[in-house]
Amino acid sequence: MAPPARRPRLAVIVANGITGDSRVQKIAIAAARDGWDVTLIGAGGTKIRRTRMGPIDVVRIPVRSHMRQELTGHPLRRKITQFGISDKQAMARRRAIHQAWVRQATAEIGWLRGDGSQSGTRRLIGLPPSRALGAMVRVRRAAHKFRERAFGWEQAQALKPKPTGNWRRDWPQLLDLDLAFGPFIEELKPDLIHANDITMINTAALTVARMRARGEKVAWIYDAHEYVPGVDWPKPEMSTAFPGVEKEFIRRADAVVTVSPEIAERLRADYKLPITPPVVRNTPIRESVGTQAVPPSVRAASGVGPEVPLLVYSGWLSAERGLGTAVNSLAELTEFHLAIVSGRTSPELEFLLNRAEEIGVRDRIHVVPYVPQHAVPDYLSTADLGLICSKRTLNYELSLPTKLAEYLHGRLPVIASDVKTLGAYVSTHDVGEVFVSDDQPSFVEAVRRGYARRDELKAHITEDILTELSWEEQVAGLMRLYREVAPVAPRQPRPEVPWTVEEHAAPKPVDTSADRPLDAWRPLGETRIRLGLGPANYAGQAAAFAQAICRDNPDVSAEVVMRKGPDTFVFPADVYLDLNRINQLDFQLEQVQRIVPRLTHLLVDAFLPVFGYLNGDNIEGDLPALLQAKIKVALLAHGSEIRHPGRHLERHEFSLFRDAPEGVAERLTRRAERNRRVAEESGLPLFVTTPDLLEDLPGAAWAPQVVDVASWASDHPVMQRRRPVVLHAPSARWTKGTDRILPVLTELHDEQAIELKLIEGVPWEEMRELVRTADIVLDQFATGAYGTFAVEAMAAGRPVVAFLNEEMHARFGAHPPIVNATPGSLRKAIESLIEDRERAAQIGAASVEYAREFHDGRRTASVFEDFLS
Repeated sequence: MAPPARRPRLAVIVANGITGDSRVQKIAIAAARDGWDVTLIGAGGTKIRRTRMGPIDVVRIPVRSHMRQELTGHPLRRKITQFGISDKQAMARRRAIHQAWVRQATAEIGWLRGDGSQSGTRRLIGLPPSRALGAMVRVRRAAHKFRERAFGWEQAQALKPKPTGNWRRDWPQLLDLDLAFGPFIEELKPDLIHANDITMINTAALTVARMRARGEKVAWIYDAHEYVPGVDWPKPEMSTAFPGVEKEFIRRADAVVTVSPEIAERLRADYKLPITPPVVRNTPIRESVGTQAVPPSVRAASGVGPEVPLLVYSGWLSAERGLGTAVNSLAELTEFHLAIVSGRTSPELEFLLNRAEEIGVRDRIHVVPYVPQHAVPDYLSTADLGLICSKRTLNYELSLPTKLAEYLHGRLPVIASDVKTLGAYVSTHDVGEVFVSDDQPSFVEAVRRGYARRDELKAHITEDILTELSWEEQVAGLMRLYREVAPVAPRQPRPEVPWTVEEHAAPKPVDTSADRPLDAWRPLGETRIRLGLGPANYAGQAAAFAQAICRDNPDVSAEVVMRKGPDTFVFPADVYLDLNRINQLDFQLEQVQRIVPRLTHLLVDAFLPVFGYLNGDNIEGDLPALLQAKIKVALLAHGSEIRHPGRHLERHEFSLFRDAPEGVAERLTRRAERNRRVAEESGLPLFVTTPDLLEDLPGAAWAPQVVDVASWASDHPVMQRRRPVVLHAPSARWTKGTDRILPVLTELHDEQAIELKLIEGVPWEEMRELVRTADIVLDQFATGAYGTFAVEAMAAGRPVVAFLNEEMHARFGAHPPIVNATPGSLRKAIESLIEDRERAAQIGAASVEYAREFHDGRRTASVFEDFLS
């Protein structure tokens, strides 16, 4: 029987970091739904990094600056002016060497002019030694001064290059992009390449030409995101290079698409294209709007109440985007606040915030984080007005910006500048107010009119507008175009791929051919990486992570820290922090001295402070000192410190928070919201121990819990007793759903169907023996994820029954052999295991293999490789 034909491969390429680029993400998802095997390729990092977005491979490739350094400036002249000096640091070293020589030589002159007894300098023929040495110093000084001036002049020339009209010389970064992307794409062997934006046009053209020369069938599409000649580029070389590279390669593309009809007409006229490029506007996915149980809120992220008038700006920040007009206007719009949705700091953001500080409005500006592309309209919808302040550049005159559709799908009226296409659309449809671009009084008037009319303006956002400006409507033509130009086309679509898939770390392949025990971690010492872990060490996982990481990385030594109180169940650690002393200043200063000079990396679990309460009760207060000390920090979440009660209640009928003691849900809500804010604002690497937590901490990587699989091995038979032993051992009853399942278990026990063992508060060694001799182990029925106890039971070969969110695990290729049950279906689940004992034993055997594959530490250690690099 012939193997099934592979799906046709699509490479979606873009010269940015992908995160925040909603267009390329939505193209990749649409193609995956249409049946393509999609790889989304972007730039970033110091080594190739792979993640997953549902079925989509996401790859970020490091881009070196070889050609930029080689071609910047005049190469022959530079070899003369900067001979032997590679950069400013090399110049500084040469200056130091020269100054050291001068100091030594002039000291020699001083000695020679004395009695000469301290000098070893020989007399030169014809000159007294001091005069000869003085002449040498003058010559060397003059030569060094000339070299410094020549170096400085060449550096100045590099800062003000003159465009040549040759794109390879004017913007050699395009060559560096091709050197990075091209070989990777050729190895991938795609059937179709979708090149996004002008910075990928030469890479796609060269790559396809090389592949075709080898006899490979491949096509490519150029996606013009902007009207390149009309962009106000920040550097003059870009203004010549980008139109030049577009002119050279655009007609080589198998098809061209763009973002507006106006740009499409310009491209056809400028480059004599055979047809007008089809238009694919960058618009929101309508199907995903309003579907989240607890949608994100830009108002909540800003920390302002419902009564506060809130403006929002979402999108890239640059001077030509005109947001400075809004910031300056806040001095007059004294009742308004402004939320700026920004994924990271940038020079323009810093400029705007500094300006806000100068005019006294900084307290009314809130910088809030990005959310996944499918959640943007819901996120923005809680503001009052959306801002589009574009200045008059030809590019902005010709297209509707992405944020317009995002605002409208959020039912948000807009305040828009009067650039041609945008101003006409807003005025014609009466979905906002238009102001004169770059005019502050006009902006203030438009905001006041728009705020007063916001209900009327919302009513004009009709179903027809939202349908036209939906991604489903726009992308249908692109999928047809793919099939027209590609040498092969998908046979079957995959509508089961959701529009809402998010990016997550991809598990790396590991060798699971043999058990490898977890030995003690390598004590902190003279290794390249000195890793601290703690201070929660819940279920001993910080210690287990230390063992796994040190076992698989000889460059790492580790120190595990654990907070300990009178009732704490103690797990292995190097340092135990006495909770009774944690507020004492001398104790806290000891922690500073223990951490700052000794660690290179720190994995902080549960968002707890590592210096005690010196800077507050959250890691946020310790981060400035840790980062100032150049310690690389990552955050690890285990559960309730990041699991949001409200969202969990919306998602799960049997949520643990329905049974939480009074006041606990409110307290945990405050903690989860604060910790998520810290995670998003800090920009630190994020890890979670169970996949369900990714719903509360998007963008984190799953670092599976670690157990010593070999130490839990059991040869005790499964399900051979007449009355199988069913073990349940809750750490806290309300967190495991114990009281919900006890009635069923008690009935089965009283009916002699099972022997129930409800175990609480027993020592670890006794618990291990109970697990290894049980027939069925019950974990939790209230969270949707299995914990360390379930992993230990699987390692012992016991069938485990629990309530599981299987979809979150499947994202990582994980299909735990856990019998999935709710409190309502638990009786049926247990009875089915009793009735089919052979199946129960098979589940136990599969559980061992699963524990070995996902939880013996190898996969977890691999997840931390990038952080520890």
